[in-house]
Amino acid sequence: MTVRYSPKEMLARLVAFPTVSSRTNLDLIAFVEDYLAGHGVPSVRVPDATGEKAGLHAIIGPRVDGGVVLSAHTDVVPVEGQAWSCDPFTLTERDGRLYGRGTCDMKGFAALMLAAVPEMLAAPLARPIHLALSYDEEVGCLGAPHVIRAMLADGPRPDRVIVGEPSSLKVVTAQKGTGLLRVTVKGHSVHSSQWDRGVSAVATAARLIAWLDDRTRENQAAASPDSPFDPPFTTLHCGLVEGGTASNIVASLCRFTTDIRWLPEDSFDAWQARFEDFVDTQIRPGMRRIHLDADVIVERGSVVPPLRPESDGMAEALARRLTGDNAHHAVVYGTEAGQFQDAGLSTVVCGPGSIDQAHQPDEFIDTAQLAAGARIMSRLVEALST
Repeated sequence: MTVRYSPKEMLARLVAFPTVSSRTNLDLIAFVEDYLAGHGVPSVRVPDATGEKAGLHAIIGPRVDGGVVLSAHTDVVPVEGQAWSCDPFTLTERDGRLYGRGTCDMKGFAALMLAAVPEMLAAPLARPIHLALSYDEEVGCLGAPHVIRAMLADGPRPDRVIVGEPSSLKVVTAQKGTGLLRVTVKGHSVHSSQWDRGVSAVATAARLIAWLDDRTRENQAAASPDSPFDPPFTTLHCGLVEGGTASNIVASLCRFTTDIRWLPEDSFDAWQARFEDFVDTQIRPGMRRIHLDADVIVERGSVVPPLRPESDGMAEALARRLTGDNAHHAVVYGTEAGQFQDAGLSTVVCGPGSIDQAHQPDEFIDTAQLAAGARIMSRLVEALST
């Protein structure tokens, strides 16, 4: 059955699915499949390895190269521990704002592109519009690469991508990369009165964390005043550390995780290599002079590539035409944009809502932003039509 939704009605349906990254998103994916099928649009489900989550892609218009991808992730962050004034999974409207988990990040954009399907189908599109939904963006952008590969394998090949993360409908052409290093320090435990016979995992971890912080401060001091990023330098931040068993025991184990957000002109590989060189030359030898089994193990976590500014980028030109925004914008939060760009597709970030509301209690999107986004969707359909 053909069902039409306004953007607000579609957003209400999407918010009602509690697609926190730790849970399945299959109910939402099934809803989208049924909705698209009701309009005669076939879609392709892209399951993850567990079968508990999936992405989806679909094509509207002629099956020719040169189309545009509209991309959104379906997962949201948890609400536990947050003070909400309303049910986070029921869309609530108050004073020109639509409240609910994911309204801003980023089911608002998903609602816009899905609500526009009937308009897309009614238009004489000369080039296709690809709809792409991913999973596990909030835990490392894990799902998008699978959706991208499936979409490109099935063809036809698009040449422009708009990732609808909240940018207040500004055209974002640059984004920092994000990567994790998980570090395990294995020391040698002794009574604290025999400190000189042990290897403190906690003290060693502290030296490593201090090295990371020192590099961040060096980057800050050398930052270019012309950088569009805020902050305008690569940051190496330790946000999680745990170790030790008692105050009078030299700790045998300590673990910490560092979050590196690097400028597009930097390299995560290079920062990891510098860190491991410090371990190899300044840390591990001293540990092993006391105990041969002492060690530092560095494991690479998720790495999300940056979005690099493109010279005469096709996606940028299209987004500026649709929005009227000709300023230059860069963001420091992670998105899937760099993954599309690494696949050879011209990409920008442009979506409704402010990142200031993302992940917050009483997350919201302004109704005016949703309405403006709907007008942009109409302009996109017109731009791709004969």
